[in-house]
Amino acid sequence: MISMPVNDVDELPVWDPLVRLFHWTLLLGFCAAWFSEGELFEGLADRFDGEVMQFVHVSAGYTIAGLLSFRLLWGFVGSSHARFSDFVFSPPVVLAYLREVLTLRARRYLGHNPAGGAMIVALLLGLTATVFTGLALYAADQGLGPFAGLLVGSSEALIDWIKEAHEVATNFTLLLIAGHLVGVLWESLLHRENLVRAMITGRKRA
Repeated sequence: MISMPVNDVDELPVWDPLVRLFHWTLLLGFCAAWFSEGELFEGLADRFDGEVMQFVHVSAGYTIAGLLSFRLLWGFVGSSHARFSDFVFSPPVVLAYLREVLTLRARRYLGHNPAGGAMIVALLLGLTATVFTGLALYAADQGLGPFAGLLVGSSEALIDWIKEAHEVATNFTLLLIAGHLVGVLWESLLHRENLVRAMITGRKRA
């Protein structure tokens, strides 16, 4: 990422502390959930007690669920740039902005730009699908969690179907994360602004 010296008097507060805490805690939670998944990292499962790995995975899932619930609420009552009304644009606006990005003529937004806003909505939906299918799998396979009363005693075929849906949702979210990182890098270069630093400090160039 580009690092540029910026005078504090030339910066404006953009991301409030709760948005920043949500962002980085969500990142840690998703990493914990992904790295503790036994089938992806069998070496970790062999080295550590399987129950410990499952505890980490389930705890990370519940943490992400709580974070998503908070972000949904904060999207309506939070600070100005945290609200959905500030960064959710219509599809034509998003497509027009993407064309401007490709031609290096995209305008700079103090908050999320239209493409970034669309990515956030997609990420929230992808993470919601991942958590929902994960809880369903936890209930069907282990008989635990909030859906246990509905899915306990499920057939092997249903368990396999839910497991496949959970993997699809997880991989889709990973793809979105990759796109998000590319977008952050592109915007940082295009507008000569370190967006990672902005999400840490909460401030951006005026």
